[in-house]
Amino acid sequence: MFGKTFVSIILGGSFLASAVFAEEVAVSQKGKTFSEKKITLKVGDSISFVNDDDITHNVYSRSKGHKFDIGAQRPGTTVSHQFTAPGRVKVRCAIHPRMKLTVNVEE
Repeated sequence: MFGKTFVSIILGGSFLASAVFAEEVAVSQKGKTFSEKKITLKVGDSISFVNDDDITHNVYSRSKGHKFDIGAQRPGTTVSHQFTAPGRVKVRCAIHPRMKLTVNVEE
């Protein structure tokens, strides 16, 4: 009765609704540490990495399915990264190996 067009409109609307409800969590970097040790997010949420330190950081992950590298992040800057798949993500700083953050991304 409704056909393929009606189904695509419903599916498209569902996708749009999940994008609207995505959250962004701020994680500060200060004193060569992340402000959080563990965070739980939903798929589609983001973390804003805020460099509140007086030194450069380089946040990255090599976790399977979640690889990213924001590159050299100067003091006073913010860089966001969106998590698009479920899983456990180990986030580190390439310059300061003791900086560790675990992100659990849920459906």
